[in-house]
Amino acid sequence: MKNLKRIVFLNFILLSMAAFLVEVYALEDRPPNIIFVLTDDLGYGDLGVLFQNQRKVEGKPYHSTPHLDQFASEGMRLNRHYVPAPVCAPSRASLLRGVHQGHAEIRNNQFDKALPDNHTLASVLKQAGYATALIGKYGLQGLEGDSPETWEAYPTKRGFDYFFGYVRHTDGHNHYPAHEAPARPPVELYDGDKEISKDLEGCYTTDLFTARAKQYIIDHQKNSKDKPFFLYLAHDTPHAGLQVAAKSYPEGMGVDGGMQWIGKPGQYINTADGEVDTYIHPEYAEKDWPEVHQRFASMVRRIDDSMGDLLQLLKDLEIDEQTLIVFTSDNGPHHESYGYGDYAPTLFESFGVMNGTKRDTWEGGIRVPTLVRWPGEIPEDSRSDTPTAFHDWLATFADLSGLPAPANTDGVSMLPLLKGEKSPFGGKVYIEYTVGGATPDYPSFLDSRKGRTRGEMQVLYLHGFKGIRYDIQSHADDFHIFDTQNDPREAKDLAGTSQEFKDLQAEMKRRVIQWRRPNQEAQRLYDGEPLSKIDYEVPLKEGVMYRHYKRVFPYVPDVNTLDMEPYAVRAISSIQFEAEEKGGFANVYEGYFEVPETGAYTFKLNSGAGTVMHIHDALLFDADRGYTPGKEIEANILLEKGFHPFRIVYSQSSGSSPGLSLFWKGESMPSSSFLESRLYYPDFSK
Repeated sequence: MKNLKRIVFLNFILLSMAAFLVEVYALEDRPPNIIFVLTDDLGYGDLGVLFQNQRKVEGKPYHSTPHLDQFASEGMRLNRHYVPAPVCAPSRASLLRGVHQGHAEIRNNQFDKALPDNHTLASVLKQAGYATALIGKYGLQGLEGDSPETWEAYPTKRGFDYFFGYVRHTDGHNHYPAHEAPARPPVELYDGDKEISKDLEGCYTTDLFTARAKQYIIDHQKNSKDKPFFLYLAHDTPHAGLQVAAKSYPEGMGVDGGMQWIGKPGQYINTADGEVDTYIHPEYAEKDWPEVHQRFASMVRRIDDSMGDLLQLLKDLEIDEQTLIVFTSDNGPHHESYGYGDYAPTLFESFGVMNGTKRDTWEGGIRVPTLVRWPGEIPEDSRSDTPTAFHDWLATFADLSGLPAPANTDGVSMLPLLKGEKSPFGGKVYIEYTVGGATPDYPSFLDSRKGRTRGEMQVLYLHGFKGIRYDIQSHADDFHIFDTQNDPREAKDLAGTSQEFKDLQAEMKRRVIQWRRPNQEAQRLYDGEPLSKIDYEVPLKEGVMYRHYKRVFPYVPDVNTLDMEPYAVRAISSIQFEAEEKGGFANVYEGYFEVPETGAYTFKLNSGAGTVMHIHDALLFDADRGYTPGKEIEANILLEKGFHPFRIVYSQSSGSSPGLSLFWKGESMPSSSFLESRLYYPDFSK
């Protein structure tokens, strides 16, 4: 009997240990939680570690960000990280969609335009098993409708399980939703599908969004800790109006201190009982500064305190090492106050050593402060000077989740770069933006920048160099070319200074046409330029390169992000399916086709499953999310006479007989099957 008890006891111990090991393995094997913190109009130079601490040493006016400085010391600084456009709506839209402004549906100043029903950061991570939440400012809901039911692109219709915050863009200009502000009325704020602004008396949004984010994480760990979460925390500060908090930041941080969620009408958070819009941080209250700058510095410090609070919460919940956090901004520093008097970001030089502000594509308008932290995975106190961009985050987070990126993304995973690995990063930085006005004539700006008319602007990075055009009059306009790693002020224009840069100029003009597609609601002067033929000699053979992957994918995958080898790789005579290709699989067809004459060409696609096609890097067909198999869709494109590369990815999850029909015709060329055309692939044996 004693032996039987001993055996039962040992079995119990072994089973308990096994269960513990399984749980530990699951936690270690599970992808990390992801928190993406986006601030509004915070300049690159507004962080202590990036610029303000240097001003302190030099005896100049400065403000402090001690928690973010500590954050930076525990992770990586992306020193050349770029927004897709130097203003809110297109920047946030490209972030969520994972495409640059050459493919984005929301461009220029198209505030409140509906985010298309396509892949987003949230929808991809949701398919990877993440709980998804957006807390804060949205502004991409659609121009029609006035409620969660009638807005076309409400956040919960674009991949987010939960939403708490401002829906409309301009609502985010009042940081006390229940109160009237200078030049701003009370505004609506939603908790899920319920409008709750009348219950938010005394609530300042930086505090409110921080408290709600903390409570979301606490609730998630209590109820769903076996599941990773993605939290997009989108602050509406330090954008104007220049409203400040009602009282000092609560003592302590984390689970039991700092911002606390109460959730009662009239007392939603623990700072709702102060006098609204009055608190100036003690470090700044006695400074001989204009009040607008005291207010701005206090707003930034509030964000800094909230980040310290959030990090402590992760430590208290013992999920710090299982959570990757990104902190960044949507564009360069603003110069508005909305009722508080004249304001310019010059006292602290929020643009750092650079030229330009919000709405400029000089470095000060598009290079944003970006810190990334993941203890044990991202090297401490590290930095990267590699040019990266907002549209890279979707590919990066997909990589973290174990899923491939969608084939329609323009991004490249930054995960190897973040982990300090030496593998080359092949991403693109591409920006296009049109707006009136001119670059401000701030004293520290170069004379050649002051008062420079903006108009139509365009930026790309190529071979590590920045090309930029201002007030474009035609595609023939040259790019200014800068080495922004060593010359962040863009003081030395390298264009035309050697044959190397003459060649780079020509290549930049080709690439900006090959990377993008025109958008009828944001027309550009270079929309009428044909995609340039290949600009290098490549020996070609008839046929196409074919790759076959035997797996069911949740969408058409970017095959370059797959963690598996193809089942088959070979050259084939034409685009076709093999007899055994049934069920779930993805095929990739790559090669070149010859355009007989420069002009407009129409392509018509009819596919039995998801299909994505690029010519060069321009997205021709996105027949994936929302596409009805068997429906014919059409695309028009301008092509130069000569050879052009193409890539077609076909992916089906089930079924027996794949099908693909693709026809093309030109102005003087009758319609013919592209699949049966003479196609070519590179012959590297010669």
